[in-house]
Amino acid sequence: MNSQLPTLNSQLRLTFLGTGTSQGVPTIGCDCDVCHSPDPRDQRLRSSIYVETPECAWVVDTGTDFRTQALRENIRRLDAVVFTHSHTDHIMGFDDLRRYSYDLGSIPVYASAETMSDLARVYEFAFNGLNRFPGYLVPVPHIIDGPFRLGETTITPLPVPHGRSTVNGYLFSRDNGKLVAYLSDCSAVPDEIAREIFEVEVLIIDALRHRPHPTHLSVAQALAVAAKVRPGRTLFTHICHELPQAAEAELPAGVGMAYDGLKLEL
Repeated sequence: MNSQLPTLNSQLRLTFLGTGTSQGVPTIGCDCDVCHSPDPRDQRLRSSIYVETPECAWVVDTGTDFRTQALRENIRRLDAVVFTHSHTDHIMGFDDLRRYSYDLGSIPVYASAETMSDLARVYEFAFNGLNRFPGYLVPVPHIIDGPFRLGETTITPLPVPHGRSTVNGYLFSRDNGKLVAYLSDCSAVPDEIAREIFEVEVLIIDALRHRPHPTHLSVAQALAVAAKVRPGRTLFTHICHELPQAAEAELPAGVGMAYDGLKLEL
């Protein structure tokens, strides 16, 4: 594995590893137009991002498709993992971190206390340190209870409702200001969070579909949040098969739909 620092012409590069909902798109057994779309952007793996800076690189969430995503994007460096929450579509690729853990000797894992507890329960074999052999995953837990730093990037947790649960979104800031707010799973954005990310350069936000949903934002709700936050640019993620990429043409100026493999240079 290549352990060199990322070569960047920017402060931060963000790659969308996946932009789909929990079932992915195409959805198994579905014959809708989106699931059979010839547009490759309508093929969406489970939501996750990979972030590179001049100092280090990390992934937010390791969903069911993490191995496929890492191979597709040829991810050779990973210094840490940050989790939003412990739903299946965000953690079930956790054991595929073993290669990165092997290169480093261990892998720092950042999550809320609740999410870390769930990870330690589901992946007890990794956390208990027993019967460990070379190549096994060695997570080093870091409980998130406020802003923390990876390299020169400050990562601020953004607690938001996700149905009956509270999960973390994240704000990525550097000396040149608020670069990215990542809210992949939410059913609302409280006013205090909207104020905290006000005028962020890029808002990445959950927009499942047009119809309301109990645990995710609709397109109209996501647009309402963007109107409050007034970001430089808004990109939708966690998109289901009811919302084709072609629907981007109907969105207001400055608002778009992310797709798997899309890269941002900030």
